[in-house]
Amino acid sequence: MARLFAILRTLVVAPLFVALWLWWLPRWLGGNGVFADPRPLGWIVVVIGAAIALPCFWAFAWRGFGTPAPWDAPRKLVISGPYRFVRNPMYVGMGIAMIGFAIVFPRLTRIMLGELLVFVIAVSIFVMAYEEPALRRAFGDDYADYCRNVRRWIPRFRPFDKRATVP
Repeated sequence: MARLFAILRTLVVAPLFVALWLWWLPRWLGGNGVFADPRPLGWIVVVIGAAIALPCFWAFAWRGFGTPAPWDAPRKLVISGPYRFVRNPMYVGMGIAMIGFAIVFPRLTRIMLGELLVFVIAVSIFVMAYEEPALRRAFGDDYADYCRNVRRWIPRFRPFDKRATVP
C-alpha cells in the first residue's frame, strides 16, 4: 500500500515540476506564441531527457517510497537504475529535455537557454546546500560510499555496484 501511495503522489508532483520548467515559465516569459512553429527533430533530444528522468520518478516511488519533492523525499536510498551512473540523473534528464525544447521551439530558444542557466545554478545550489547534507544525515555511510563512487553530474561509464564496494 505504501508503494501505491508513493506512486500516486509522484504522479502529481513530477508532472507539476516538469510543467513548471517546460510549460508555465516559458509561456509566462515568452507569451502565447512561444510554442509556435516547432522543429520536429528536436523532440529526439526531449525524448532522451525524458528517458533519463522518467525512470528516476518511478525509482523514487517504487524503491524509495517517496517523490521528487523535497518535503516528500524517498524513505530509502535509491541507487538503482539511472542512479547507478550519476547521482542526479533526474536533473540531468530535465536539463537535456530543456535543451530539446530550445531546439523544438525556435521562438523559445533564448528563453529556454536562459532558463536552463537558472535551472543549473539553482539545482546546483539546492543539491549542495540542502539535498546532499539531508541525504548524508538520513542514510549515513551508505550515502557516503555512494558519493565516493558516483559523481554528482558526470555519468560513470560502468554502473555502480554497491556489492563491489563492500569489503
